[in-house]
Amino acid sequence: MGKDITIIPNLTQLEKQFEYVNSLIEQHRSSAIAKVNMEALLTNWEVGQYISQQLKSAHWGAKVVCELADYLKRMNPRRKGYGKRNLYNMVSFYETYSSETFLGFIGNLHLDDLVQLPLTQLHGQNEIVQSVTAQSEGGAIVQSTPAQSELPFPAILAITSFTNHIEILNRCKSNEERVFYMLYSYRERLKSRELRRCIVSQTYSTLLDKEKMLSPQLLRDYPRSEYLLKDKAVVDFLGLPAKHNEHQLHKGLLEHMKEFILELGKDFLFVDSEYGVQVGGSTKRIDLLFYHRALQCLVAIELKAVDFRPEFVGKMDMYLEALDRDVKRDNENPSIGIILCPSADRSMVEYTLSRSLSPTMVAEYQRKLIPQEVMRKSLEEYCSFIKDNQ
Repeated sequence: MGKDITIIPNLTQLEKQFEYVNSLIEQHRSSAIAKVNMEALLTNWEVGQYISQQLKSAHWGAKVVCELADYLKRMNPRRKGYGKRNLYNMVSFYETYSSETFLGFIGNLHLDDLVQLPLTQLHGQNEIVQSVTAQSEGGAIVQSTPAQSELPFPAILAITSFTNHIEILNRCKSNEERVFYMLYSYRERLKSRELRRCIVSQTYSTLLDKEKMLSPQLLRDYPRSEYLLKDKAVVDFLGLPAKHNEHQLHKGLLEHMKEFILELGKDFLFVDSEYGVQVGGSTKRIDLLFYHRALQCLVAIELKAVDFRPEFVGKMDMYLEALDRDVKRDNENPSIGIILCPSADRSMVEYTLSRSLSPTMVAEYQRKLIPQEVMRKSLEEYCSFIKDNQ
């Protein structure tokens, strides 16, 4: 009688099977996290609504809110997040996002398709859908519980955490900013501390600025790049003196790489510093080399401590040619160059980049505010970008 033969799948097939198991775990883990987040948001929404109503009816005052916080602590000393300050945060959360102004604003953005993404993660199975929500109407979740809120919960709020919402509420002054940072924290998977940094460094203004200093070739190769690349970086975490050199800038960025990547965007993966490329008989060194996950390309960053000069572009062209010839893999897209300098004359940059055949941009490490009406239009286009690139 012959022996049983055990067939061992080849490595590629085995890896696929392993990846399937991993995907199952991640899928259900994401669903669990989303469900917990939704329940926390709904809880805080309803608590905020109830306290708001009591305060407006003059039944309660500030002293009663303090007494409520003490009572909740006595009932469950281990329960966190229901102190006086956070109770008022819940009131702000409810009052701001239940206002006619906000609901009308998000209605005009037509975010229904977008907000279904986190809800799909939340629901997972049909029975979970029924236990959490009854239906979605106009971008709002209507609860199926007997204690249904008088006002529907805007579904857009489900894309990020309550702690992130508090950062947004306390630091943003307009609905445009608030919605942008909800979307940005969702896309970048930001924690509250990271989100705070992005708000302080005005990511809203810098990412949605339509007057970026991009070469025509960069826009042709990467039409989505204007929503993925910032042309202004706030590097106050370096503590640079007013007069500094490139070595100080370079050294500081290496020492604060985590903060720098957060400033650039989480799609940037750091590859190396002083990366050597062979040009003829000599080795040229690129200040910082990154890989961009969304664009799937290498990104060379050249650091300058002086204002932009046209000759900087020629040097970057050489770096990008060397990267594409000798470093870029077949499955990767053409390399991108970023020249980071204190400031730049936009007319000079436009003239210089107009004839450049390389996908290059010039970025400044300084701030610049943009008119509100321009930002509103840019936000509408950013919403479309998020929906089209999931």
